[in-house]
Amino acid sequence: MASRDIGGGRRQSVLSVPAMHCAACIGAVESALARVPGVERARANLSLRRVTIDWKQDGSAAPDIVGALAAIGYDANLPATEIDGEDPALAGLVRALAVAGFCSMNIMLLSVSVWSGADGATRQTFHVVSALLALPAVFYAGAGFYRSAWRALSHGRTNMDVPISVGILLTFALSLYDTATNAPHAYFEAATSLIFVLLVGRVLDHAMRGKARSAVAALTRLIPRGASVLRSDGTRDYVDLSEVEAGMRLGIAAGERIPADGVVEEGRAELDAALVTGESLWRRANAGEAVRAGELNIGNPFVLRTTAAPANSTVAEMSRMITAAEDGRSRYQRLADRAAGLYAPVVHSLAAVAFMTWFLATGNVHTALTIAITVLIITCPCALGLAVPMVQVVLARRLFERGVMTGDGSAFERLSEIDTVVFDKTGTLTTGTPRLFAPAGIAPEALRLASALAGASAHPIARAIAAASPAASLPVFTDLREERAMGMEGRLGADLYRLGRPEWALAASGGAAMTVLAKNGEALAYFTFGEHVRRGARDLVATLKTRGIDIVLLSGDCPQAVESVATSLGIDDRRARLLPRDKVHAIKDLQQRGRRVLMVGDGINDAPALRAADASMAPASASDIGRSAADFVFLGDDLRVVTDIFDTVEKASVLIRQNFALAVLYNLVSLPIAFLGYATPLIAAVAMSSSSLIVVANALRLTRKASAGSSTVETIVEAKA
Repeated sequence: MASRDIGGGRRQSVLSVPAMHCAACIGAVESALARVPGVERARANLSLRRVTIDWKQDGSAAPDIVGALAAIGYDANLPATEIDGEDPALAGLVRALAVAGFCSMNIMLLSVSVWSGADGATRQTFHVVSALLALPAVFYAGAGFYRSAWRALSHGRTNMDVPISVGILLTFALSLYDTATNAPHAYFEAATSLIFVLLVGRVLDHAMRGKARSAVAALTRLIPRGASVLRSDGTRDYVDLSEVEAGMRLGIAAGERIPADGVVEEGRAELDAALVTGESLWRRANAGEAVRAGELNIGNPFVLRTTAAPANSTVAEMSRMITAAEDGRSRYQRLADRAAGLYAPVVHSLAAVAFMTWFLATGNVHTALTIAITVLIITCPCALGLAVPMVQVVLARRLFERGVMTGDGSAFERLSEIDTVVFDKTGTLTTGTPRLFAPAGIAPEALRLASALAGASAHPIARAIAAASPAASLPVFTDLREERAMGMEGRLGADLYRLGRPEWALAASGGAAMTVLAKNGEALAYFTFGEHVRRGARDLVATLKTRGIDIVLLSGDCPQAVESVATSLGIDDRRARLLPRDKVHAIKDLQQRGRRVLMVGDGINDAPALRAADASMAPASASDIGRSAADFVFLGDDLRVVTDIFDTVEKASVLIRQNFALAVLYNLVSLPIAFLGYATPLIAAVAMSSSSLIVVANALRLTRKASAGSSTVETIVEAKA
């Protein structure tokens, strides 16, 4: 019951795993679930502390997913539907940070006096006071590290918190020993400062990941908690959103947001679709037209017939795509994860080697232990673990603010390597709706008559004609009738008018136009049609060309239509009358020639090509299958957003490489310094945490230009408040 059908006999479950907090945790969770019979895919999301599992039921029982996680020390439960409100994990981290900050700052003040020359009873008093101040920092503020380390060790594995905990406790124990033996120095400030700066990094990391969570929370807040269901006996029941199913009739009041995808059954909807499409213009939906969850009814009440449950709605799909932004693993991320997984055994070995080397060289256990502790502390790979995911989190948030949903975090890296863009035509480069050519060249009276006839039809061609004249000035026809696949006819007085195919409308067949207006079998006007080029298409093609990116147009339409659009946009490589498999073969051929291909398409027939390409994009107006197959889905109808995606991903790729280089350089420089005894535990704590803060700060540079604007969701939330 706690899963959804994803087709092919497969189901998907999402579980909350609150104890996940680092790359090693992700690796442990995903590895454990991969070994469970029936599990086909498991992806952990560190931002939401959740794991998404695709599985196939074998027999009557579902895979024991919760049991597999419990076996490695992770409790799992169903995620709460409410993401809003205070984050208890962040609140606990802030409290621990406050305790560690208070204790470490006061201990540091006392240490200044000791290092400045205080001796005798004064120095001993300062050490005792420092020990008392260190107790709450070590045993309260640092408790989270110890719990994580113990959970890992008790299940036969290690994580980054194991050497951190060992380093803190050894430093504290050695300092107690030095205080008891009246030694000249103790390192209470190192233990407490290490806890403080580690907590600073985790608070910043948690808060930064909270930005990704806030996007989902904003979507959740905007969807009603329930819906008014209209029963067959005429009664109306308000039910929880979880009880709404496909096929139900819902009453949508004025000012209410639509809770599920559906079609208008009664009435006419006036909708603010900014949440779904990113467009500020309102739109109308008449009876029989589709509406989507998240759209706001700003007009009169209407009746909605749902076509999908809320869990499968457009907004639910947007939420799933946002949470999936971190799920992918890029080349850098896989490398960082492997480094984090090797960290504990490697660092423990290095610390043991440092201890033995210095003990054999000096014969002094105290000196050898101090240097071993310094090695443990200074080599913590927190910066390496944060190098990639921090940029991915910020990037997903930045793209969301620009109206772009991300379906796979690894697509960021693949997109940065693209050198060829393949476009579908209808619905991608064009809006997919017919456009009347040169209406000004048609006699005004003929255009009025044609628009009046066309207004009674829902055919796309008829709608294009109807939109050419103001509704208030149109004549009123009687005996209106639509002839299937032929056109519309009606009477105006004693005259019979027909609008449609020439062979049907005219007494004598003739004319090469697609549509003709005839009066009593005599032609009054001919109409020709083309397609609306999507807004921003010309600018996008020109920009891609200036960047040296090749452009290919693959379409299943007729050669004349493809030629017209390609010529108007300046695309030289164009191919028509292609089946879905032909598009896949064309992309495979490009890839075999060493090209990195981005596919931009929208239809069901484009889904195989979207999957075959190295990276893929689809507009929000695409089919459900097309959106599911795409790595990126952009809202609105302006194709210039594709250029924004390229620009943002390029900047993110630079930041990832910089972060990776900073993290690797830090470890290469710091390890020899610690091993040779040139650093104390205090210096090691400050250096290690500073490297993490530098990586986080570098990732935040991606948000610099985004601060001038706000996301569609944030704007709606602010307006609602």
